Amino acid sequence: MANVSVYNTNGDEVGNIDLPDEIFGIKINEHAVHMAVVQYLANQRQGTKSAKTRAEVRGGGKKPWRQKGTGRARQGSIRSPQWTGGGVVFAPKPRDFSIKLNKKLKRLALKSALTSRVTEQKIIVLDDLSLAEIKTKEMKKICDNLKLEKALIVLSGSNSNVVLSARNIPYVKTAGVNTINVYDILKYDTFVVTKEALTKIQEVYA
Repeated sequence: MANVSVYNTNGDEVGNIDLPDEIFGIKINEHAVHMAVVQYLANQRQGTKSAKTRAEVRGGGKKPWRQKGTGRARQGSIRSPQWTGGGVVFAPKPRDFSIKLNKKLKRLALKSALTSRVTEQKIIVLDDLSLAEIKTKEMKKICDNLKLEKALIVLSGSNSNVVLSARNIPYVKTAGVNTINVYDILKYDTFVVTKEALTKIQEVYA
């Protein structure tokens, strides 16, 4: 069972906490992590791109010139792909890029990602994180106290003051316990989580 330090918003160590092995101490499954990242990126794609084939563009009903005798190459339609304004050969069409993963694989990937943050010592546990008002300057001060360079901050609930204060800081992203994903955990260098959010993670993913 991993034991990590607990910090306050001033960056001072105020205690320790044990992290359960069933979530933060499993054997990392790289394949599951890879599949979760592939699924996340694929599901971000809109799949709305579209172009017209030669059957869909206007015109081209008449043969441009006779088959033989002109000295030019034979042409059957001005909407052939080699003509300006002609159709696209293998035109992209709207499609669904989404990938489905079963729940067990998703859970395994998330636990593997969380375990990697612990083994690499890139996890920071906060005793509490709250702001009295929406103030980016105050949130920036907390990030400086914790020496955060690129961090994912996980909150237990809808703490709108913290979310809105962090929104304009380019190297910080906030997420709820139910919205964390493998891609973001791996993308950001530091995984910051409050004690309350940590409890909820254990309840949800244990």
